[in-house]
Amino acid sequence: MPEGHTLHRLARLHQRRFGGAPVAVSSPQGRFTAAAVDGRVLRISNAWGKHLFHHYADGPVVHVHLGLYGTFTEWERAEELPEPVGQVRMRMVGAEYGTDLRGPTVCEVIDEAQVSDVVAKLGPDPLRSDADPAWAWNRITKSRRPIGALLMDQGVIAGVGNVYRSELLFRHRIDPYRPGRAVSAAEFDAAWTDLVALMKVGLRGGKIVVVRPEHDHGPPSYAPDRPRTYVYRRAGEACRVCGGPIRTAVLEGRNVFWCPNCQK
Repeated sequence: MPEGHTLHRLARLHQRRFGGAPVAVSSPQGRFTAAAVDGRVLRISNAWGKHLFHHYADGPVVHVHLGLYGTFTEWERAEELPEPVGQVRMRMVGAEYGTDLRGPTVCEVIDEAQVSDVVAKLGPDPLRSDADPAWAWNRITKSRRPIGALLMDQGVIAGVGNVYRSELLFRHRIDPYRPGRAVSAAEFDAAWTDLVALMKVGLRGGKIVVVRPEHDHGPPSYAPDRPRTYVYRRAGEACRVCGGPIRTAVLEGRNVFWCPNCQK
């Protein structure tokens, strides 16, 4: 599932491509009510966590959650529009670019009040300037749930997925099964500051970069086009720091990765 930096990159891209002008919006698949926004001016494109919002003139908002399989593909406009390929849920066409959305979990037209309802269920987003880490800390310090589960809870911190969760805990030597209330304020503050910095790197470059330069060697990444990780999808391999084996387990329905030696 795309993590928060991906949605923020999309929001910025769509603002550049389509913002401030009328946009032709359609649903070749027929499962999205495009008429409510078709031909309107896209005012603002923004994101909160893993949610993308397109705010159109006079009120309607397109709300997108990509889920596991959702993706946008972009193309430059020619005289004739390309035929939709596959199940295109939403097509946006501007003066110079078009983009097709396939496979999202959510693609719907809502109003600003409903946007507020969505956001009210989310924790602070590390990539937003209005993020309040104290709100997340208040939830974590009162919880008996494992910190590895709390970090994936979008109601605690919005935008963190499995890669950032596993890697952040490794970088701060915190066992993913430690109860939230056993994490110190100093540990949380350091982790939050680090998370903001890491996600900003992801926002700028489009890739999750978490391995420090002194450890960025040895076995390759889990995929050819991805930077190296410390623990994510490295179960059974040697830790890049201590050499011990990386472990994995299912924590509240999702695989978590950690080094038992480094994360006591």
